[in-house]
Amino acid sequence: MRATKRIAISLILTLTMLFSAQAAEITSLIPIGHTVGIKMSADGVLVVRFNEVQTPDGPVCPARDAGLSEGDLIISVNGTAIDSNDALQKQIALSGGQPVALVVERDGGEQTITATPKADENGVYRIGVLARDSMAGIGTLTYVDPETGAYGSLGHGICESETGVLLPLKEGSLLYSVVGAVQKGKIGEPGALQGEFQGESSLGSVNENTESGIFGTLTDTSLYDSLESVPVAQASEIKVGDAEILANVEGDTVQHYAVQVVKIYPENDEYGRGMMLRVTDPELLEKTGGIVQGMSGSPVLQNGKLIGAVTHVLVNDPTCGYAINIGRMIDEMTN
Repeated sequence: MRATKRIAISLILTLTMLFSAQAAEITSLIPIGHTVGIKMSADGVLVVRFNEVQTPDGPVCPARDAGLSEGDLIISVNGTAIDSNDALQKQIALSGGQPVALVVERDGGEQTITATPKADENGVYRIGVLARDSMAGIGTLTYVDPETGAYGSLGHGICESETGVLLPLKEGSLLYSVVGAVQKGKIGEPGALQGEFQGESSLGSVNENTESGIFGTLTDTSLYDSLESVPVAQASEIKVGDAEILANVEGDTVQHYAVQVVKIYPENDEYGRGMMLRVTDPELLEKTGGIVQGMSGSPVLQNGKLIGAVTHVLVNDPTCGYAINIGRMIDEMTN
C-alpha cells in the first residue's frame, strides 16, 4: 500500500512538473483580436428552468417534484444516452406516463432521479423542464501558438445564461465571422457586437470550455499567417498605466485601441480578475461606448508584450471592464 501511494504521489509530481514546464515553454504568442463564431454542443442536456405541465387537472411539474434542479445535466433516460433536447423529449413522450429514471450529473457526481411524466392538454407526456443542448454566438480570439495552432479565446467560460452553469462541452467549432453592427454601450445597458457568420467551413475546434476561456486548435491559418508573435508578459511585469487592446468592432478589421490599466488584482483573486481596464481611445468610445459583449477575448498588450484578455464590462460604466492575466489562460490551456 505504501509503495502504491509513493508511486501515485510520484506520478502526480511528475505530471505537475510536466504541465509547469509546458506553460514555461510558451514565451511568445500571436495576439489576434478577430471575432469568431462559436458553436458548441453540450455533453448531455442542461436543465435551464422548470415549466409547469398544463394538465386537465391543473398545472404540475413532475421534474421539480422528483427533485431535479436547475443546472442539472441529464445524461440518460431509462438507460438511453441523451445528447439533445429532442432525444430527451422523445424518451419522455414514449414513457406512456410510467416513471422514468433520469441519470443526472450534479456537483461533479452522478445520481438517479425518478420522475413520472404527466400528459398535457394535447396528450403529450412531459416532465416540465426547459433544457439546453447547444449554443452559438461570437467572441474574440485572444492568441494562437504558431508552433502548434493551439489557441485561447474569451478569457472566461461559456455559461448557460439563466443558470450561470458552465456548459459541459461535447464538441464545438469556430467559424469565420465579421461584425455587421454595434449596439453601443450605455450606463446600465451593456452594448454588444452584432456578428455575422460567414459560411460553414470550420476555422478550428473547441476542445475545452473552462472558467478561464475556451481552448482548442486552429486548423485554418488565415487569421494569423501574416501576423507576428510577441513576448508573453510575466505577472510581475504588468503595471498600472498605458496599454492597448486589439479589437474587431467593424467588418473584419482588427485595430489597436488605447486603454489604461487602472488596477491590478492579486493572482488568487476569487473572481478570476487580473486587472481593471479603462478605455481611453476616442475612436473606440465613439464606436462602442467602451467595452461591449463580443469583445471578450480581445488581447491586451503593454510595452510590446501580451498581458491578458478582456473578459467583462462594468454595467454601471461601459468605459471600464476586467481582463484576465495571460498567464492564467496559458496555465489552463497547457493543463
